[in-house]
Amino acid sequence: MPGSNQTPPRIEEFIIIGFPGFRDTDSQTTIFGSLLAIYICILLGNLLIVIIFLHDKNLHSPMYILITNLALTDILVSSATVPKLLSILRSGSGVISFAACFLQMFSYYSMTNVESFLLVLMAYDRYLAICNPLHYVTLTSNSLVLRQIGWCWACAFLIVIVPLSPSVALAFCGSNIVNHFFCDHSALLKLACSDTTINNYAGLCLVICVLIFPLLCILFSYTKVIISVLRISSNDGRLKAFSTCSTQLMVIAIFFLVASGVYISNRVPNTSADVRIFAALIQTILPPLMNPIIYCIRNAEIREKMSRKTSPCICSAIHFLYCG
Repeated sequence: MPGSNQTPPRIEEFIIIGFPGFRDTDSQTTIFGSLLAIYICILLGNLLIVIIFLHDKNLHSPMYILITNLALTDILVSSATVPKLLSILRSGSGVISFAACFLQMFSYYSMTNVESFLLVLMAYDRYLAICNPLHYVTLTSNSLVLRQIGWCWACAFLIVIVPLSPSVALAFCGSNIVNHFFCDHSALLKLACSDTTINNYAGLCLVICVLIFPLLCILFSYTKVIISVLRISSNDGRLKAFSTCSTQLMVIAIFFLVASGVYISNRVPNTSADVRIFAALIQTILPPLMNPIIYCIRNAEIREKMSRKTSPCICSAIHFLYCG
């Protein structure tokens, strides 16, 4: 028959479903309102850290440079996916072009990589400060930390390019419905009508580079820190040393535990799509939401700067948003 050997046309756009089990108007309105409030808190909290850092030269030290860069990364991570999801929930249309889909995927994974690498740098900074306090000033500096951050960004982009580049060349000629809340790599691979073996292995390498290897580096650093702290003879000294790194440990735990949960949920058979999608959404919004609470509200130095540089009304409003 004429035309029987013709291949289906290449997909030019995708349709992001969002949450398959919550397609009714009431559910989408509830999710939209909750997500919008969370996104506003993420923007306000992380922007506040950036503004305080820029306006106070006393905070221009390696540790606070890293905290400020983490705040910027949190804004970019959430902004890569949340605005589009809000638009989908509001309008009901999840249409996204082929190029925009892969741009969103690249942006999200790049920023997630940057955050993972920044947490490694922050763990290393605490290692130097606690294990080598007398040489801390000579071992690190603002210019050195800025160069390290630059390498984090460069490596994050390069690591993403390797697994995602083959995905662009895949043939998408069947369904164009993405069963996720954004253009997730694994969700897109399910739509490809060509062999995705290489892509799956590339995705595994990405997980190793972004989750497992950084986590091992962090665990090594904090093992050294704990050993060093336990050798301190003074109880007050031990408490002070633990308090300086406990904040970072909370941030690290939130990021890696949530990310590990998402990775495991994607590989547990018979897990509902909504559970996997909500787990990925929590990974996107929970660390950016919690980091300002941990670093800004619980950090006495930043809290003092915040109270002096913002009006009592604004300060109270921010405290209400984050602490209730």
